[in-house]
Amino acid sequence: MSPTAPSVSRRLLGRLRDVMAGGGTAQDRLDRVVKLIAADLVAEVCSCYVMRAGEVLELFATEGLRKDAVHRTRLRVGEGLVGDIAAHARPLAIADAQNHPSYVYRPETGEEIYHSLLGVPILRGGRVLGVLVVQNRSLRQYIEEEIETLETVAMVLAELVAGGSLIPREEQIAADGNALLPLRIDGVKLNGGIGIGSAVLHKSRVVIHRLVAEDAEVEMARLKEALARMHRALDELLESQDLVKGGEHRDVMETYRMFAEDTGWITRIGEAIRGGLTAEAAVQKVHDDTRHRMTQITDPYLRERLHDLEDLANRLLQYLAGRGESPADLPDDAILFARSLGPAELLDYDRRKLKALVLEEGSPTMHVAIIARALDIPVIGQARDVLERVEPLDPVVVDGDGGTVYIRPGEDVMGAFQANLKHRAQRIAVYATQRDLPPVTLDGTRIGLFVNAGLPADLAFLGDSGADGIGLYRTEIPFMARSDLPDVETQAQLYRQVLDAAEGKPVLFRTLDVGGDKVLPYWQGGVEENPAMGWRSIRITLDRPAVMRQQLRALLRAAAGRDLSVMFPMIAEVAEFEMARAVLDMEIGRERRGGGRIPKSIRVGTMIEVPALAYQMDALLPRVDFLSVGSNDLVQFLFASDRGNPRIAERYDTLAPSLLGFLRHLVQRADAAKVPISLCGEMGGQPLEAMALIGLGFRSLSMPVSAIGPVRGMIRSLALEPLAGFVQSLLLNPDHSLRDRLKAYAADHGVQIG
Repeated sequence: MSPTAPSVSRRLLGRLRDVMAGGGTAQDRLDRVVKLIAADLVAEVCSCYVMRAGEVLELFATEGLRKDAVHRTRLRVGEGLVGDIAAHARPLAIADAQNHPSYVYRPETGEEIYHSLLGVPILRGGRVLGVLVVQNRSLRQYIEEEIETLETVAMVLAELVAGGSLIPREEQIAADGNALLPLRIDGVKLNGGIGIGSAVLHKSRVVIHRLVAEDAEVEMARLKEALARMHRALDELLESQDLVKGGEHRDVMETYRMFAEDTGWITRIGEAIRGGLTAEAAVQKVHDDTRHRMTQITDPYLRERLHDLEDLANRLLQYLAGRGESPADLPDDAILFARSLGPAELLDYDRRKLKALVLEEGSPTMHVAIIARALDIPVIGQARDVLERVEPLDPVVVDGDGGTVYIRPGEDVMGAFQANLKHRAQRIAVYATQRDLPPVTLDGTRIGLFVNAGLPADLAFLGDSGADGIGLYRTEIPFMARSDLPDVETQAQLYRQVLDAAEGKPVLFRTLDVGGDKVLPYWQGGVEENPAMGWRSIRITLDRPAVMRQQLRALLRAAAGRDLSVMFPMIAEVAEFEMARAVLDMEIGRERRGGGRIPKSIRVGTMIEVPALAYQMDALLPRVDFLSVGSNDLVQFLFASDRGNPRIAERYDTLAPSLLGFLRHLVQRADAAKVPISLCGEMGGQPLEAMALIGLGFRSLSMPVSAIGPVRGMIRSLALEPLAGFVQSLLLNPDHSLRDRLKAYAADHGVQIG
């Protein structure tokens, strides 16, 4: 079949189109479809199972099995081979099905004479609606082209199954879905804050009415035009000034834009069109195939990228339908509900009216959560079945701090949260008036407050925040935003702009930190089971010394006559730092020999993210000018807890005695050697955590720009000496977390932690 698979697919799709357009009931059409599939795929049996309420698969139509088994044979999801296909949303091709350990015999079907089986899930919008199966008497080895053909046919059948004519749509609605009583749903905090407003359901997916193409060339032209329009709109979105605040979220949008030009994705869509599908159906088929493959990946971060691909697929479908991105007008107090959301989809909405976001899926590392944090929008993820329980314009309260959604709340709940929201607004106004006040404790100790940044545009907010400088500048963005490696002059021009915009305030440049969750289109590192602990960061650039040399050369030229601070990330042992420092020394010598103007001063340091480095402090400290603790990676490595895995993301607390004791050890050793040490990461931007860090001895913290105000207010309300003694007394405590004890201390001593 393989040489003629595309023609078979087109012929079969054409016949299916005629059946779908014909008369008769939905059951009549389904009966004709299974007969047609069996004939075209040279199978003795073709059967269609449809998902009923309670996760039961019912045999709805068959060609080859006994007719009286229709509507009698039922299998639970996970039961038998058909149930296994539904449970895992993946195809199965088995030459000897009866000897498979999952095989379950149903005598009423008469299937004992059939040995081989090929089955595929019937998918729509990522949800399993049923299973389509073909069987043969012989021990047949089904090939990849046959599997793809059956998947394409299943996609066409999905529209018939979902249409509501075979089984009523109400059958899939939860019993309490239309209740008018108050409802509380617990989820996971993805971004803190409180949102009060009216429910808005995220725009529904594009319904594809025409699946089979009449002219492949016409469909290819439509695809090309829709892609061009989508790329232009994304470019305009990236140029929006609304995106400059923060830093990490800009990385996200650059990566998202790169996905939109992925040649593999576009090529697969073209192949599906040439196989007989319309452009819309081809986009959906490729997305369903990709979704199936990515759900098999064990790494949570890579699986989270599926949301970005869903966003792109839906966005492209909107353009093919001639609509572009045009979300419905929002009420002034919109609470947006969605199963999942891509980063650009969130930006399609008017952020001035968007008060919170609630997702059925999600984790803290998903890209839409990063964008929402930059825009200060409260987000709750993993709110199970929330879309079935909320109606448009329902009154809603989102408690982002507690990870709870209140739908149709009572007056007492609504009143309590309205008072809380008013109090928060008052605090923000106070922070604005304190912008020019120094971050000095009550007993006179000054704490350096720095911001994390990723683009020159981020520095526009440096002056507004009153920060002391840039404590972490991520240099990887120009590498991620291009289809090829940027040259030395391109990099030098960018770094020069950063230094100019900082207007003399210090900027700490972190060298290239890619790999893991930051993929470059021109480097194929291969699939890794645990990318966070794999070939990433300094490990890549030490293996690609030309890349490191070019970046360091660009930094030296950009900082000519000025101060330069360079930090190497992900250092696991002093030997790695020595190798990186040797490359820098080589480039300094090269610039001098060439008559170039070198920086006025050069400070070199490292991030402490890998715990092993802490046990080489005696060897490390004489070799560095400064240290910076990268709390995000350090925490996950110290606890062996993947921060991208929602099941354990909040299992361990950053205020655990073990972590605080580890940090105290680092501070003591650095202070004894008179080496400055700071902390960058999410931990430094939380007032309570920042209070603990200051008590441990940190005198410099780097954080998102939005955290500067709250942390400054906390610093100006605390006395350092009693705090240091209290924190020191807690470090031998055996508790899971010291959070409650630190909160109590703040309350007793009037420390403003929000």
